[in-house]
Parts: sequence; C-alpha cells; structure tokens
Amino acid sequence: HVQLVESGGGSVQTGGSLRLSCEHFGRFYSTYCMAWFRQAPGKEREGIARIVTGNGDAAYADSAKGRFTISRDNSKNTLYLEMNALKPEDTAMYYCAVEEGYYLGLRAGTYSNWGQGTQVTVS
Repeated sequence: HVQLVESGGGSVQTGGSLRLSCEHFGRFYSTYCMAWFRQAPGKEREGIARIVTGNGDAAYADSAKGRFTISRDNSKNTLYLEMNALKPEDTAMYYCAVEEGYYLGLRAGTYSNWGQGTQVTVS
C-alpha cells in the first residue's frame, strides 16, 4: 500500500514563491515516476512536472517551465515542487502522484497512486 501526503500549500501574492512537499510511505516499485498535478475548479487535472526516481530525469509542462522545479530527496522519501513567480492562474489544488515505470508522461490517467492534495491560492 502506497500513501502520499502533500503539504506546503498556502496563499501568496502574485510573484511570490512556495515549496510543496509530498512525503511517501509504503512499499514502492523498483523504478517509478513521481509527478505533480494541479486542478482548478471546473477544469481538468493538469500535469505539471514529473521525475524519474532512478535517474532524476525531469520533464515539465509548458506552464511550469522556467518557474517550477521538481526534485526528490531519497533520504527523506519526499518529493518537492519549488514554485516561483506565481501567477493567479496557478491557483489550484496540487496533487502528487506515483506510478511504476520510466519516463512516464503527464497524463493523470497514467498514475494510480495519489495524495489528498494541498491548496495553492495566488492573488
């Protein structure tokens, strides 16, 4: 059983920064991807960034490139999303997800394990 617990969301002003964390527990696959998604009210869940835990390869959605950075601390079993230059359109519930495999994309349907989400509000 895999459990993911996000934290670090909050309210910030336009141009501000936040760092989201996702601590994970339980038995994991030997090689897996971890990813960040977000979902705003009335919109579909959008993939933001993913990282391959075996080699650190990262990929980003266009909306995140240059502003967001995904990283992982293996010693703490924690995934991070550093978000800078935040805009009101970044307002959403942010979720982390994990799935077995290399180089998975950013489609929500690809991932079967999800956290409960953490709210980010930019005004």
